Amino acid sequence: MTDTATNVIPLFALILLGWMLVKAGYLKPAVGEALGEFVFRVAVPVLLFRTIAEATFEGDSPWRIWVAYFSGVAVTWAIAHLVATLVFLRDRRYGVLAGVSAAFANTVFIGLPLVSRIVGEDGLVAISVLLSVHLPVMMIAGSVLMELAERKEGTRPAQSAASLVLGLSRSLVRNPLVIGLVCGALFHLFDVPLEGPAKIVVDQLASVAAPAALVSIGMALVKYGLRGNVAPAIVMSAFKLFLLPACVFFACRLVGLDQDWTTAIVLTSAVPTGVNAWLLANHFNVGHALASSTITISTMAGVVSVSFWAWLLGA
Repeated sequence: MTDTATNVIPLFALILLGWMLVKAGYLKPAVGEALGEFVFRVAVPVLLFRTIAEATFEGDSPWRIWVAYFSGVAVTWAIAHLVATLVFLRDRRYGVLAGVSAAFANTVFIGLPLVSRIVGEDGLVAISVLLSVHLPVMMIAGSVLMELAERKEGTRPAQSAASLVLGLSRSLVRNPLVIGLVCGALFHLFDVPLEGPAKIVVDQLASVAAPAALVSIGMALVKYGLRGNVAPAIVMSAFKLFLLPACVFFACRLVGLDQDWTTAIVLTSAVPTGVNAWLLANHFNVGHALASSTITISTMAGVVSVSFWAWLLGA
């Protein structure tokens, strides 16, 4: 357990440091926003590019990763939706946002640094394979389900299917993570070597991705905070931190995923709720308090869940 704590606690200490820097007024919130932009648009795409470009792909089939992870997501999302609508008696739109909050992991800002430190390069390959489809699948699922919920609730005129698909497609084509993954895949496909000064620059940018991501998410937490809906948020946080990784873990066993890739995606599923839950809440104007509170509570409790799963997996 000591080794697990040694690996996990420093990651969350960087999140705490980022939060303290802004909360104490030492740095302005705008600095955190700028750092988050740098991480999302530059550092992490470069890290993904290098990982895919230099990967050997000697592990399991990518399909096993996708099936195992998204099976867990589907189960968790469905349970969260049912609890929100049947137990907390909220409408379908709130139920969709509850599902997003319980199943949308912070794969980029916390998952990548965590897997990099605990599992290493093999783990980075696994999470890169997951990231190649994670954002499109989750955003499309969230948007489509919200559109269907709005049609049933009659809360506002729904978009046409063509408009929805076109808008999502434009967003994904411009997404820096997608660009980094595609460029890395092209380098890998055509066997273009990374060497010389270009290799040094890529390595230096990739090396700052993990610490910068953790500090930036801590700085962003000041913006979110607890904004009500605390009881549903506690339940969704518990689903996110324990139910989702449990479902993913059993799915990994069912599909026969190897140990390193199992550890990588289970740990990824065990990280706190990602900021995309807040983005969807803003876009559809529903569940702001739930998304904000779930992000904050799950991040505060994340050190416990991640330590537990790392210990259980022997990482």
